[in-house]
Amino acid sequence: MASREEFIDIYRTYIHREGSEELLDYLMNKSDFFTAPASARFHGSYAGGLCDHSVNVFRCLEDFLARPRVKQVYGLDYDMESVAIVSLLHDLCKVGCYRAGTRNVKDEATGKWEKVPTFYFEDKLPYGHGEKSVYIISGFMRLSREEAMAIRWHMGFSGTEDPRTVGQALEQYPLAFALATADMEASYFLEGTPGEGNR
Repeated sequence: MASREEFIDIYRTYIHREGSEELLDYLMNKSDFFTAPASARFHGSYAGGLCDHSVNVFRCLEDFLARPRVKQVYGLDYDMESVAIVSLLHDLCKVGCYRAGTRNVKDEATGKWEKVPTFYFEDKLPYGHGEKSVYIISGFMRLSREEAMAIRWHMGFSGTEDPRTVGQALEQYPLAFALATADMEASYFLEGTPGEGNR
């Protein structure tokens, strides 16, 4: 199953709150969500990478929360609607932000410069990262406080915020920690090269 169809299937299976169909219509028909990359040069830096990444994060979060130790020791147990919302929609902030172009790269074997396809990040609504995703979703449907905090803080300690604030958010909202863990697993191990970053 292609990622677009898988995304839509997961979304429609689990997300049923008021406004969810309007949000899905926006993603399908009024945005570049299904054709946008997940980043300009790292994980998912190809057309459709954002959708692929979102599905990967869902799978990683679902697996993380299903681990017996996570449920028994840490007491993390969330309904699948919350799991689907935070994982599938955490990076809506990237919709409409990437422009296709080219860049010059030197071919190490020949020593010649070549134009290669790339994406450029141009944010026309610079509202932040996680907070922008929360803002976009909230225009269509209500989020619980924990869902909003999970999406807001999904970058964990790889963002630019004060580490003390990040730590407080992850401690107070365990779903934020779980989503940040799933996002890193998808970004660095399923989609990218460890250590190269995930912007």
